[in-house]
Amino acid sequence: MSRKEEYKIKHEQYLQDLSTQEGTQSLGGGVLYKVLQQGEGKGGVTPRSIVTCHYKGSLINGKVFDNSFDRGCPEAFRVNDLIEGFQMALCKMQVGDHWEVYIPWQKGYGKRSDADIPGYSTLIFEIQLLGIA
Repeated sequence: MSRKEEYKIKHEQYLQDLSTQEGTQSLGGGVLYKVLQQGEGKGGVTPRSIVTCHYKGSLINGKVFDNSFDRGCPEAFRVNDLIEGFQMALCKMQVGDHWEVYIPWQKGYGKRSDADIPGYSTLIFEIQLLGIA
């Protein structure tokens, strides 16, 4: 078995194990999440929405590849410009929600590597939705 195949299987097993943990919920398509804090603001995020959020992206080994919390400055995005799993989460969130989202490679960067993110990676995003434009 190749290293890529081993890596892929390890990441798929990680999500399988996570799916059985208490508090883990599914968004469909293999995307899982845990609510860290429930918001009380408005919802209604659509793919065309522009949102403001803090986020931290990491791999299952804990390696952080991006972190707006550390920069002290939230980011603004048009939702449909993001990877599919991130879009799925944002479209279910309301302002003030703080979630940890687990995105399988099929809803993330896929088979290809992207900077510090190897192909077939499960992505973990801590997302705090601050506003919807």
